[in-house]
Amino acid sequence: METPQTSIQRIDIGDAELHVEITGSGPDLLLVSGLGGRGAFWKPQIAALAAQFRCITFDHRGCGASTPGLKVDDTAHMARDVIALLDALGVARTLFVGHSTGGAIGQHLALTCPERIEKLVLSCTWPGPDAYFLELFRNRREILQKCGPEAYLTAGTFLALPSRYLQPQIAAAQATLEARLRVFPGIEVELSRIAAVMGHDLRAQIPQIDLPTLCIGAQDDQITPPGFTEELGALIVGAQTYLLPHGGHFCPTSQTKAYNAHITSFLTA
Repeated sequence: METPQTSIQRIDIGDAELHVEITGSGPDLLLVSGLGGRGAFWKPQIAALAAQFRCITFDHRGCGASTPGLKVDDTAHMARDVIALLDALGVARTLFVGHSTGGAIGQHLALTCPERIEKLVLSCTWPGPDAYFLELFRNRREILQKCGPEAYLTAGTFLALPSRYLQPQIAAAQATLEARLRVFPGIEVELSRIAAVMGHDLRAQIPQIDLPTLCIGAQDDQITPPGFTEELGALIVGAQTYLLPHGGHFCPTSQTKAYNAHITSFLTA
């Protein structure tokens, strides 16, 4: 089978330029990454999904190869960037998969412009914080401020991936850490993104979402625990909820085959 070609573009959204990659053909599928803000997060999904979908990924403002040094105000600001990107690409309506912070962005889109979303996948995300979540991110923020990016990213890696995945390939994990350090957006940009995550709370509005929705997560997720996925599934009328038995917060990476199978089944149903 021929490998789908990737088109790399730099898209002007007004006050930023976003690095965008488009792979495959078929219905539009926008995949939005989490706190790290890089489209490369979805590499394991693109390999499987590009045969059926026109997969669109991008680096968030201030992240990766997009305009550097740009802070965010909140997750609503990040959602406005997505709408500006869809407008610039001429995409009127798309399938949407959002992981973690990307899922928070998806909640905003589903509430403010549901006509732009055909189906919604909320992956390892949360409707609003609880005491556990806030304490976790206060701790992550403190590590970044007091110990620097390397300690922050290292701690994040151990939080995001289960030991059964990391232990056999810690050398590869170290290489991944070094790659992430090379594209780290800077402390001030990252702090703005952490603040956006901690301030995201749409619990009161989420029951208004009226779209075909899949809420997917992992039983051993330490960053967005499975109760958040179950809560989203309960708040959105008609939503499907599925929890992988293991895989951690980065289950799209650690449990790629099972994760891809579930989102593909939902998107093509």
